[in-house]
Amino acid sequence: MTIRQTILKKGKGILNVYCTAGYPTLDSTVTILNSLSDQGVDLIELGMPYSDPLADGTTIQESSQVALKNGLSLDILFDQIRQAREYTQTPIIAMGYYNQMLQYGVERFLSIAHDVGIQGLIIPDIPMDIYERDYQVLFEKYNMEISFLITPLTSDLRVQQADRLSTAFIYVVSQTSITGKSGEISDAQKQYFERIAAMNLESPRLIGFGIHDRATYEQACNYSHGAIVGSAFIRALDAEDVEGSIESFVSSLR
Repeated sequence: MTIRQTILKKGKGILNVYCTAGYPTLDSTVTILNSLSDQGVDLIELGMPYSDPLADGTTIQESSQVALKNGLSLDILFDQIRQAREYTQTPIIAMGYYNQMLQYGVERFLSIAHDVGIQGLIIPDIPMDIYERDYQVLFEKYNMEISFLITPLTSDLRVQQADRLSTAFIYVVSQTSITGKSGEISDAQKQYFERIAAMNLESPRLIGFGIHDRATYEQACNYSHGAIVGSAFIRALDAEDVEGSIESFVSSLR
């Protein structure tokens, strides 16, 4: 199934877990992907480590730096996903940055990503207008879904554009800060989620940034199709017991 089909079939309570490829060790990626699949997560978002991750908070930035020091490259990442695909069919979404695609070659990147089993991309810094003008046809050629981000400051017009162009889901950024913030969901955030829900968008919506425990996960699910958990998962990973720490973390959310 496509990412969108996976979300719409379940309808509510989607759990999308973000992990950084090549962290905590270079060889952790396949084990993490397979373990998350074993624990029944609905989607896996795999971060492509980058030297200047603009949207990411300290935790994910640090994990990216460790992964790069571990020697991770896009070619190694692609090979790791190819290995994981021998075991898991859970949809995998790669999250990275525009410059990574440009340096690799956009069509080459999309072609290999499709071949190894990546089903969707999140590229926070690619402008929607540029995507539509220059890359939408290529994404369609390689059956690559894409998700665009919206924030509390995004205008209704831009929200509608994100809805029109997103082929996987709309990534509803819960706050105007970087990832990794903790705390309860505020009344202002709830009003924002309600505003977006009232727009009756066609694309499914997942809420991310600041989702860190069962309470915030369940609250996010009340206002959308599900939630994305990233920094809290990175913090919970135990390099000495990757599988055990994943089982404990996922069970703590559901």
